[in-house]
Amino acid sequence: MLNLLWLGFFIVAAVSAVAQWLLAGQAQVFAAMVESLFAMAKLSVEVMVLLFGTLTMWLGFLRIAEKAGIVDALARWLSPLFARLMPEVPRGHPALGLMTLNFAANALGLDNAATPMGLKAMRALQELNPRPDTATNAQILFLVLNASSLTLLPVSIFMYRMQQGAADPTLVFLPILLATSASTLAGLLAVAVVQRLPLWHPVVLAYLLPVALVLGGFMALLTTLSAAALAQLSSLLGNLTLFSLVVMFVLVGAWRKVPVYEAFVEGAREGFDVAKGLLPYLVAMLCAVGVLRTSGALGYALEGIRWCVEAIGMDTRFVEALPTALVKPFSGSAARAMLIETMQTQGVDSFAALAAATIQGSTETTFYVLAVYFGAVGIQRARHAVGCALLAELAGVVAAIAVCYQFFG
Repeated sequence: MLNLLWLGFFIVAAVSAVAQWLLAGQAQVFAAMVESLFAMAKLSVEVMVLLFGTLTMWLGFLRIAEKAGIVDALARWLSPLFARLMPEVPRGHPALGLMTLNFAANALGLDNAATPMGLKAMRALQELNPRPDTATNAQILFLVLNASSLTLLPVSIFMYRMQQGAADPTLVFLPILLATSASTLAGLLAVAVVQRLPLWHPVVLAYLLPVALVLGGFMALLTTLSAAALAQLSSLLGNLTLFSLVVMFVLVGAWRKVPVYEAFVEGAREGFDVAKGLLPYLVAMLCAVGVLRTSGALGYALEGIRWCVEAIGMDTRFVEALPTALVKPFSGSAARAMLIETMQTQGVDSFAALAAATIQGSTETTFYVLAVYFGAVGIQRARHAVGCALLAELAGVVAAIAVCYQFFG
């Protein structure tokens, strides 16, 4: 699928460039496309320098949390909830801890670091699978929750905004938090309906109801604030949460007599290994997206969508953010490239760039996750996983656009 997507970018760009040359007499389009290739290759390296540091740092702190027992404590705290939502997984099974690690990495916005942990969790769940070629209910729920991308601290989005020169990289903290909550809730409800999960069970309600009430009350509070106050609150909470988490990991690690420096270095080394494999993919996708934009093809597609949106009387500012939403289900690197390209062409703090960043932080690469996670354990029948994951994806995109109008509109 990624091969077809990447090849399609170049074919569409070539057709568009030839049309501009023959129909509009713009022969300079080919020089612009070649220049875009080199510019995007350079940009890929610049982005990777900061990405190396970000992934390395956060996996270092996550390893401290793991050795300090924070992850195990979280898994034990969640075990009654898992027992109701995944009754086929025995209490204390290794899959529960691995899923907790995966959710923690996703919550921190470390999507590339979350993948190895998610694959380990899927393999552990596969050990309980009586039909190895068919996804179990537990595997589907885990995959949909993974694909719904519950991101509480989107550090990678902050990193991209900082790299592009944003005055306040954490400005999108609250919009992403609200949009990702909507996508995760949609995914959970979709799976619960199909699998007849006991969401009304007292134990499940004891976990979910307080979260829902807090989020609901928080959203009600946000509606009373001005746009300037919303932006200021988002910045404050983003930076405060980020630093508080770091301090908590280090202090708890020291209290548990964990050699925090050695643990950090151990985790950081793993982060370096994860990050160094991303550069080829980033170069490939950024170059393809750059050529697509320079050829005029992406502009034509967006103009068509904009015309349709105008025809029904809606505001069209969100249209420039749609490239990120359209490719995100297929490829995270392509969506990342679209986000960076939107930041560069529209301005890092433009409405389109803020909406694209919120979409990127609140959605997931649904088809990629399905292919990698199920392919790693040989599952051929995904059952209702695709439909539920795509519903969560759609909810995340719609919520992201709506929230951005509330915050930045």
